[in-house]
Amino acid sequence: MIQGALPPRLAPAIGLFFLAPLTAEYLMGNAPISHFQNMIGLAPLYGGGALLIREFARRTGRGWPAMMTLALAYGMIEESYVTQTLWDSNWVVGARTLEYGFIPALGLAGPWTLFMVGVHTVFSISAPIAVAETLAGSRRTAPWLGKVGLTVAGVLYATVALGAGIMQAVFGHHASAPQLIGAGVVIVAIIVVGVRLPRPATDVTPLPGRAPSPWVAGALAMVAGAVFVLLYAVDPTGFTPWLAEAIPLPAWLSVIIYLTLFVTVATVVIRWSHRVGWSQAHRLALAGGAMLTYAWHSFPQRNITPTVPPTPPTSLAEDLTSNGILTVGAVALLVVAALRLRQPSVTGTEDVQQSRR
Repeated sequence: MIQGALPPRLAPAIGLFFLAPLTAEYLMGNAPISHFQNMIGLAPLYGGGALLIREFARRTGRGWPAMMTLALAYGMIEESYVTQTLWDSNWVVGARTLEYGFIPALGLAGPWTLFMVGVHTVFSISAPIAVAETLAGSRRTAPWLGKVGLTVAGVLYATVALGAGIMQAVFGHHASAPQLIGAGVVIVAIIVVGVRLPRPATDVTPLPGRAPSPWVAGALAMVAGAVFVLLYAVDPTGFTPWLAEAIPLPAWLSVIIYLTLFVTVATVVIRWSHRVGWSQAHRLALAGGAMLTYAWHSFPQRNITPTVPPTPPTSLAEDLTSNGILTVGAVALLVVAALRLRQPSVTGTEDVQQSRR
């Protein structure tokens, strides 16, 4: 009986463990599926991190505000310590990622930092969690892992994150002590905020009006996602500057647009989610819009895995074929998730009392 009950319980967790890195690196276009061996390190990092964040939020009765706040902390940890891309201008051969909008006092670039903030908070962690929870049906907000599972996820994540961080500290020398300390203070502050966010109330008064159709939420995600990824495409010193010549955007204006985009989308989604009619279908639509943004943008984006020895170079045909297969896979997964919503375990409209769950 235990053996029969174990796979259904673990299936959502295993799915998220692999969906997070597949979305973050492969669907984005950073790596082709022919380099699937990279999952050995990517799955514990992205998948382990996503599982820990999701399990903490669900086990403590918190919802999406906490998950997205901790996803932000996750991104800061990865880019500040694990890969140190916030401080390393040459982490991609042929690119100078810190020159566009470089801030000497902080040793980082404003546009690149904001791009990384959005990448991990939304695309690497939150979108995969939303899709995995939809597929989980009646177990959407229930814990997926026991003590052993949590320990395994934590050990895998810590092993890769600490190992890579130590390698960077020993051989990279990209960040100074003040930079690392400052990043640590910011990360701790973000985690404290995420942990201290209140649990969703059960007696919330809905805002006037009804939530728009999930199709509208998906359209918002697609438009916002397009603005987000195209902002980085205008960076003339980045690794994918395919719009830089056509749209010469000053770095300071890029920062303003990033911040405006974040505030606008957050404000709109928060207001919608506190109206009657907001449901899991809306959350899936937002996640789907994010994933489809990655899917189409993978085609013009430059593949970066050839810069990581001993990974072999990737041909244009291999890159485009990979992007096509992954795009079809993402669409198919979203269709399956949407059909899952029609089943009794996940049907029905959730009222505003569950809007933040």
